[in-house]
Amino acid sequence: MPYLVLEDKTIFAGEAFGAWPGAAGGTSAQGRPPEGGQMGAVLGEVVFNTSMSGYQEMVTDLSYSGQILTLTHPQIGNYGWHDEENEAGKVFIKGIVVRELSDGQGSRHADRSLEQFCLKHGIRGLKGVDTRALTRHIRKHGTVPGVLAASVEEGLAFWEGEIPWPKEHWVYQTTSQEAYEIPGPGPLLAVLDLGAKRSILRELRKRGFRLLVYPAWTSPEELLYENPAGLVLTNGPGDPAGLPEIVATVRQLLPKLPILGICLGHQLLALAAGAETYKLPFGHRGGNQPVQDLRSGKATMTAQNHGYAVKESSLSGTGFATVLKNLNDDTVEGMEHTVYPVFSVQYHPEGAPGPEENAEIFERFLRTIAKRQA
Repeated sequence: MPYLVLEDKTIFAGEAFGAWPGAAGGTSAQGRPPEGGQMGAVLGEVVFNTSMSGYQEMVTDLSYSGQILTLTHPQIGNYGWHDEENEAGKVFIKGIVVRELSDGQGSRHADRSLEQFCLKHGIRGLKGVDTRALTRHIRKHGTVPGVLAASVEEGLAFWEGEIPWPKEHWVYQTTSQEAYEIPGPGPLLAVLDLGAKRSILRELRKRGFRLLVYPAWTSPEELLYENPAGLVLTNGPGDPAGLPEIVATVRQLLPKLPILGICLGHQLLALAAGAETYKLPFGHRGGNQPVQDLRSGKATMTAQNHGYAVKESSLSGTGFATVLKNLNDDTVEGMEHTVYPVFSVQYHPEGAPGPEENAEIFERFLRTIAKRQA
């Protein structure tokens, strides 16, 4: 029987699915043997998401790189797996934990099941887990590392040895390896890919933008070379404070272009202006996060996936003002610069998965660019 063993030695038992040792499967999307098919325990930061649907978008959201995702809805996999809904062409999630796994046979148009996707891409899964107890443990003690192991002994022994933490920031593994273009009839946007979701790129393309998508390490000079009308800083995984070189790039571009920051991009904008970020106890992950606009009083439900936040008190003197706040914990959900045409949101405005009522932010960015060009 396989187990999830947390760093604090808390143990959760379950049944294996996906790419465990001995499971038959192909190679991963990166052309290597499935990681789940390797021997030994698999390490990841254990987090939970409260969405009732959208497991496919979550598993392929690169913001989950290096994490073991617990899904709080009691039954997962009902509608199978539809390839066109993948948010990325590569996967770096470490594992999935569910209460009950469905084979997805109820969806006639599915390309495969969730388990078949996990098997193909080297993702370990654990089903039959008391996900309610696991979620309550994380809420009480905070996000913790864990390992998916074939036995309790293997899991406990893992924490007694040297822990193989990744030496490279996940952003540099998830970003595109070279620049590419997405044609469009409208203004040219530079997009700094920090682990971008395809849904964000689609929303920009729907507004007519022509997109030049650049790797995360691109210099300010390269980003400005094609004279873009604006810059988008995308979502992505990990600690924003671990990306000082990207922060320096954003700092140089801050006064030169209209900028829209989304999720990790929002945090990097704050750091570039001299503010601070911090780690949340258990993050915001789900499609039911209430956010209020402080200017209008309007509240909307948002989709979120992040473990870090902007420290509001540190925004003083940066030129940024808080314009959106989370109604659950009062954290900063949106900023606007008082001088430059720069603004950002902490949530995922494209709502994939989740509510779609916040996509207006893309329209606003289009209007901002049109006004600047005029």
